[in-house]
Amino acid sequence: MRRKKRKVWIVPMVLFFGAAVFTATGLAAGENPAAPGRAMARQAIKSDEHWKTADHSKHKALQVNFESGPRITDACLSCHTEAESQFHKTIHWTWLAAEQKDGKLIGKAGDSVNNFCISTNYTNDKSCSSCHPGWDGKSDGINCLVCHGRTSFNFKEAFDDYAVFSASDDPEEKQIAEDIQKDIQKAAQNVDLPGRTNCGSCHFYGGGGDGVKHGDLDSSMAKPDKNLDVHMGTDGRDFKCTRCHTTFNHHIAGRIYTLPAAETRKSLVEDDQAAKIACESCHTATPHKYEEKPNDHTDKVACQTCHIPTFARVNPTKMKWDWSKAGQLKDGKPFSIKDCYGKESYLSIKGEMKWDKNVTPEYHWFNGSMATLTVKDIIDPSGIVAVSQPLGNKDDSDSRIFPFKIHQGNQPYDKVHKTLLAPLLSGPDGYWTTFDWDRALSKGMASMNLPFSKEFDFVETTYAYPTTHMVAPKDQAVKCIECHTSNQSRMAGLDGFYMPGRDSFKLLDLGGWAMVIGSLIGVSLHALGRIFFSFRRKNASKEEETP
Repeated sequence: MRRKKRKVWIVPMVLFFGAAVFTATGLAAGENPAAPGRAMARQAIKSDEHWKTADHSKHKALQVNFESGPRITDACLSCHTEAESQFHKTIHWTWLAAEQKDGKLIGKAGDSVNNFCISTNYTNDKSCSSCHPGWDGKSDGINCLVCHGRTSFNFKEAFDDYAVFSASDDPEEKQIAEDIQKDIQKAAQNVDLPGRTNCGSCHFYGGGGDGVKHGDLDSSMAKPDKNLDVHMGTDGRDFKCTRCHTTFNHHIAGRIYTLPAAETRKSLVEDDQAAKIACESCHTATPHKYEEKPNDHTDKVACQTCHIPTFARVNPTKMKWDWSKAGQLKDGKPFSIKDCYGKESYLSIKGEMKWDKNVTPEYHWFNGSMATLTVKDIIDPSGIVAVSQPLGNKDDSDSRIFPFKIHQGNQPYDKVHKTLLAPLLSGPDGYWTTFDWDRALSKGMASMNLPFSKEFDFVETTYAYPTTHMVAPKDQAVKCIECHTSNQSRMAGLDGFYMPGRDSFKLLDLGGWAMVIGSLIGVSLHALGRIFFSFRRKNASKEEETP
């Protein structure tokens, strides 16, 4: 007798058509396959154009002769009467955080230090003031055109030339003075909302050069393509900085000295008046398509972690600065050495430096605020000193795993007081002129009315910078396996929690292997049994057919 074969294809076909009917029914019932944030984000960026109510070239206040920068500011304030008082309260003017802690002035104009140019010495180091939005540091009033001017006009040079030529009795030089004045007026009248060039004139070059401080902010972001940044790419959305860094009374969202950049994680879907500084603002907490697995990560993983796979993708960024090796001379003169990127790997006035490109970030728990050291804080020089580090932990509901640039330094500290020191760098008494650490440290600490024991050494330090720009296209996002792997996982530096694929749990692994081996044994025994009984049936059939 021959047994009929079962139609084993019926079961998968039923499952397939059942799943199709279920999906179609769900969609017909109104289930949205796309996250609500995707539609909201498209609406928020639909147009970046803005309309104007004034042509500044027609304002009489801007048609007069200007002999100095403050006179231009006076003309601006004749209409924008509240701008000065507002701006004087912002961190862009004060260089101080809104909240001070334990009598310490937090901010670059205060007691805070870094491991780049170390300190502004309460802004007594004049080289640092070149990025202050005033006509001459803080002493000569605000310079509205730093942020609102739409040209790269050199006002200082123009005012100097105008003063010389306008004082001359020569008719030709008088005419030159008139031409210079027309150029000054034209530049003063050409104003608008801040653009990338305005913001980048300082933020691209912070720390003493292009890409020194931030790994995700350098001159390549002035006109990036969307491959470098999907939001700011000129061949894509072409966002200005103010699209996300929204402003109220001249306070610009984004600073994280003591407070998070965003007070809440509300999206524009929940609150249409919310700031746009956070990814959730436009994309919500469920930015991916309906029921996609990445939506389950957003309570613990920041968007930047997956969507900024590397930073410094066009220009190199400085990753290490060793001040202890500064002061070397060749033939009695300062010298420099350049690396493969054309950047200075050694400079007599600054020491040894290391630059790199396409850097993979380091990852830390981050609740939006940073802990930064000051010249008044006691340090432990026996180990690496964290001058700036992110706050947060895995049990904090506001914390997310976040990407950082970690800059390594080696800088002076007081061996007696156990504090970091703030040398004066520029000027006749600064280290860049004297190459004398004792003198530069004495002058720098004296300018801040702080003690210096005269006994100093150098200590290794780190400084953390959150990485939020250079958002890559979605097809370049970090792949799951780059984190969920035991071999060089991006998350290798984070502990205290179990991550599938990265971590092993011996008891669980043993149980799993036992199940796998047991299943293999069971399948093998079943197969052997089927073969054995099939063989017996065939033999039995042959015996029955034999006469």
